[in-house]
Amino acid sequence: MTETMKGKGKFYIVDESILPEAILKTAQVKEFLAKHRNMTVNEAVEEIGLSRSAFYKYRDGVFPFYEATRAKIITLQISMDNVAGMLSNCINTIAKANANILTINQGIPIQNIAIATIAFDTAELSEDLEEIITRIEQQPGILHVEIVGQN
Repeated sequence: MTETMKGKGKFYIVDESILPEAILKTAQVKEFLAKHRNMTVNEAVEEIGLSRSAFYKYRDGVFPFYEATRAKIITLQISMDNVAGMLSNCINTIAKANANILTINQGIPIQNIAIATIAFDTAELSEDLEEIITRIEQQPGILHVEIVGQN
């Protein structure tokens, strides 16, 4: 097993489009097993089309981005139209996912665009961080959402 697979290596955020098929399918098998708890590894790899040996080779080194954010503090920067209730909607979206909001900062709007940063604890999240960000991005008046920090 390599250093990275033992948890001693560096971690990278990589776009899935550049990953080899075996690694992508390993991630798919892990997600499939998480959703179908009564399914065996044999059944899951057959369903996804991956060999058992490839799954076992990569399973400890592949995980979705949201798993890396569990029990961490995430800081989002959100650019939005300067409209009453916009920040409140973002905060409510994060709170509904059972995140513990730690800080909220909003600067003075410039050219009718407000920028806010929201830091929150992800230890008790009831949904994936990616889903939270997507729900915020889909709100009318939200211009941009990005993760600017995590620890």
